[in-house]
Amino acid sequence: MQPAASTAEIYVYIRTVMSIVISLSLARLLTGLAGFVQSPGKHRVYLVHLGWVLSMFLFIIHFWWWEYRLQSLAVINFGVYLFLICFCCLFFFLCVLLFPASVEEYGGYEEYFISRRRWFFGLLALTYAVDLIDTFLKGQAYFHSLGWEYPVRNAVFIVLCIVAAMTANRRFQAIFVSIGLIYQISFIFRFYDVLG
Repeated sequence: MQPAASTAEIYVYIRTVMSIVISLSLARLLTGLAGFVQSPGKHRVYLVHLGWVLSMFLFIIHFWWWEYRLQSLAVINFGVYLFLICFCCLFFFLCVLLFPASVEEYGGYEEYFISRRRWFFGLLALTYAVDLIDTFLKGQAYFHSLGWEYPVRNAVFIVLCIVAAMTANRRFQAIFVSIGLIYQISFIFRFYDVLG
């Protein structure tokens, strides 16, 4: 029987595997954005779509920043490992939905985004729900240290994602992404500015 690996060794291993999936997500976003620079007239840009691209970029780098807290787990089993990899996969699927292989059949990103909104916002709502579980894994004390705002934030985002999935109203979509981005930036700097 082999000796059990230390939690620190397991933590480094899990972060390495997670970083592979997260890197693929960021690469998808950056490649998509580079496509606008490479072929500026090929597809019409949709500002709401770009807003969600920026939001996902922030969400992903924020996720990677706060996953530092994983080292506080006393025990990491395969279930936790599988959960974390699946959480990372949600980000990848969201990024692929933002930048598919082609939008030729849609005529541009506005038509594409609106036609795929149910998938995008459904997965985004699921991501906010999974985020609650991920935070709880880091311990009740840590979860409660974030106060009432954190669970309320996630619940509100889940509800707004459900509404966004149901409506093609461009004004609602624009307001949601604009207010969401402002709040996201505020939340990151108020709760997660310094690791500790």
